[in-house]
Amino acid sequence: MTPARTFANRNIALFGLGGSGLATARALAEGGASVSVWDDNQSAREKAVAAGFAPVDLSKVDWSAFQSFVLAPGVPLTHPQPHWTVERAKAAGVEIIGDIEIFCRERRALAPNSPFLAITGTNGKSTTTALVAHILREAGYDVQMGGNIGVPVLDLAPPSDARVHVIECSTFQIDLAPSLDPHVGVLLNLTPDHIDRHGTMENYAAIKERLVASASFAVVGVDDDFCRGVCARLQAADRPVQAISQARSREPACCCYDDRKLRRQVALAGEWRVTETLVDLTSAQALRGAHNGQNAAAAFAACDWLGVAHDDIGRGMKSFPGLAHRMEQVARRGRTLFVNDSKATNADAAEKALKTFENIHWIVGGKAKEGGVEPLRPLFSRVTKAYLIGASSDDFARTLDGAIAYERCGTLDIAVAHASADAARSTAPEPVVLLSPACASYDQFPNFERRGDAFRALVQDLVKAGDAS
Repeated sequence: MTPARTFANRNIALFGLGGSGLATARALAEGGASVSVWDDNQSAREKAVAAGFAPVDLSKVDWSAFQSFVLAPGVPLTHPQPHWTVERAKAAGVEIIGDIEIFCRERRALAPNSPFLAITGTNGKSTTTALVAHILREAGYDVQMGGNIGVPVLDLAPPSDARVHVIECSTFQIDLAPSLDPHVGVLLNLTPDHIDRHGTMENYAAIKERLVASASFAVVGVDDDFCRGVCARLQAADRPVQAISQARSREPACCCYDDRKLRRQVALAGEWRVTETLVDLTSAQALRGAHNGQNAAAAFAACDWLGVAHDDIGRGMKSFPGLAHRMEQVARRGRTLFVNDSKATNADAAEKALKTFENIHWIVGGKAKEGGVEPLRPLFSRVTKAYLIGASSDDFARTLDGAIAYERCGTLDIAVAHASADAARSTAPEPVVLLSPACASYDQFPNFERRGDAFRALVQDLVKAGDAS
């Protein structure tokens, strides 16, 4: 835990008692603050009571008694309309902050020069955060990883000059951290997401930009127009910035992914460029695909800035196990590779897996999102056969009819069994059984994690059965 001692002897209101909210309440109380906690949800309040807090109905108190208001990142700050607690705080002139802001204030008080890497982006931020943390741990660093991934930031050990914090930041967390000032800030990419919570794409992008604008060193993707604009503004302001790309780029200096290698290209005169190979990712099985190439480029740039030896970065990338449910390679059975991409809950997410693999036996379906799998039609040629599960089966069958061989399996267990059997008969050098549903899970599973866990268990049973035969 990082006790919030910069808030000692202050009266703090806190709304939102999920995992990060309770962690923040504990850190504030440990630091000597008086904390009034509340949540509109009765079960959340009961958890707070079990944790030793007596909830205070914030709709019935005098807000002028508070010096700060801590809002959980899942609660609307501005759009579609401010939460009622936000209106109360503004009316009373009380600052509105989140757990990342508290961490930043503690860092400045305890160890202002301690390594603090903050990572954001629409896609890939969890993988990049985990990859950076893995590389640094393998290189011998004392690493604390958390934030929007895994452990709430204030449940981590306190900042110190000998400790590196690698923190994933959502847009909601950035919006509640007005003094966010990381040692290294990473902005991977920007595509429309959570616009209902930010009003416009421009507002969403401006919030993301704040993370790198205040960083001592910025790493910025240049594969979309919004991020290219961010990178250009940092360069114009003469700020230290490294451009990254998932392909060769026209940026004068760029760390890019090309032919399964990380390369650094530098323009010396006009169109003449010198390219240096940094890491060969051919054997980095958890970093397949151009999108992971961008993640790897970001990780390399961040670790390089910290002074990690290039050989150590390369070794860390090759030993990186990847994240569960994100193109997770769960097993091999003979030549067949089984991949759990359960987090692909829409077509845009499934596209990355379909671009990465070939000879695919594709398990697809669930509760369909708008547009279904029609946007994936250009990649159908990479699919040997599709195995339809869940409520979307009728709609997806109409889309696939005449384009891909498919069968209606209904449930995941039948799909895994049939896909595995077909893959075993394939003559391809590496047939792939891929769970990349392009759908939400709610028709058959409570969340994508449970769906992915079920796939993994089914595959492991197949592998065990094969070993026993």
